[in-house]
Amino acid sequence: MVGAGRDRGAGMRAPAVILLNGQPGDRSDWDAIVARLPGSVRVFAWDRPGYGGNRSPASTLEGNAIWLLDRWDAAVLVGHSYGGGVALVAAAMAPERVRGLALLASIGPGCVTVWDELLAAPVAGPMPSMTAWTVLPWMARQCRGLLVRGRAAGPPSLQALACIRHDHGRVRRSFLTEQRELLRGLDRWLGRLGGAPMPTLILADPMDKVVSISTARAVHDRFLPARAGRCGRASSAAKDSRCGCSEIG
Repeated sequence: MVGAGRDRGAGMRAPAVILLNGQPGDRSDWDAIVARLPGSVRVFAWDRPGYGGNRSPASTLEGNAIWLLDRWDAAVLVGHSYGGGVALVAAAMAPERVRGLALLASIGPGCVTVWDELLAAPVAGPMPSMTAWTVLPWMARQCRGLLVRGRAAGPPSLQALACIRHDHGRVRRSFLTEQRELLRGLDRWLGRLGGAPMPTLILADPMDKVVSISTARAVHDRFLPARAGRCGRASSAAKDSRCGCSEIG
């Protein structure tokens, strides 16, 4: 089994592009972008370990990279958020197999906040995520019920939240595992990363409150001979392919 996900493309000679979801998330986060890519591009959107249809447990950045490297020979890696960190580590482990990188609101130097530290805490950490994955979907379903009776559909975000019913405990555990990896493993890998020889595009949103644009600049300045892009909605670019980008230095 190659992995939980889907692929689309025009044959084995087409360039391979692998899309890596963030945290939390799954391969469906990329649907809008996949739909807009040329048919000549061979696209793989796989659920990372611990998410979606991938029944493997959540893992470290290195564990994710090993899982990824076991599944392809050479490809362009596109990573969103935590998936960007996985792409960077895979590029560090096997640079000759990574033909290019695209990092969307990727984790990197200076991305860990006080909130991340709280979410990774042994006792306090699980409580906010338990609330997010249990109470909020229930509240969304109540709101959706009221809207349906009033003949209104509600925004897509409310619909998506209301549909969270199953496996939220598994996703919560995956989220907690990766939060702890941010504190324990990210700096160690950043210290091992050298300059990446492959073409690299960095997308970041100056209004992003989850991964600051300063992290994107730090990735660019510290590791990559890349062009950085500023995007009006880069933190949600994996879910909205209409986002436009421009060069910022």
